[in-house]
Amino acid sequence: MAAAILAGLTAIEMLATVMGFSITELLGKPDFHGHDGISGYLSWLNLGGVPLLILLMLALGFFAIAGFAIQAVAGAFWAPLPAFIAVVPAIVVTFPLVRASSRTVARIVPHDETYVVDLDGFLGRTAEVSIGPLDQGLPGRVRVKDQHGNWHVLRARAAKGQEPLKIGIEVLLVDRTADVFIAIPALVDPTDADNQSLRDQQ
Repeated sequence: MAAAILAGLTAIEMLATVMGFSITELLGKPDFHGHDGISGYLSWLNLGGVPLLILLMLALGFFAIAGFAIQAVAGAFWAPLPAFIAVVPAIVVTFPLVRASSRTVARIVPHDETYVVDLDGFLGRTAEVSIGPLDQGLPGRVRVKDQHGNWHVLRARAAKGQEPLKIGIEVLLVDRTADVFIAIPALVDPTDADNQSLRDQQ
């Protein structure tokens, strides 16, 4: 069941990304504080350090792997264990694996999040289309650096009347509607030698 839920969540997240939004970003990171009692155990698992969906997927994945491994060993030496018995050692194995893996993921994920940064601060910045092409339909994704040099992934679509903006090209973020930015092609740098040479040839 854990493996089936994990596969379903993965498929839903992939479909959501293609459609221009992310369940991971929607759920975000739980606002979690505390180190006593149950809070201490949850803090030990790094709850609040990584997006909730990622933590859930890690737990489901390791729980499924541990369960299959335990049943394989039990089947080899005797017989498969009843589910209510096999679940106990599977949970015990899952906790330290989730803790170790979530600490690694936490070092990577924050660089692609947009919390704590004022969205209006991205207006006027140049970004790169990462999921597209951008048109007037469902939003795609662009990667952009903030004023501190950190990378962020933002939802964006092309400005009204603009031709589709392909993956990999640079765009200028000129406006936004809620959390969806409006993009146009980035202006060519007039000081760029290659572009100047091309214009001279034309």
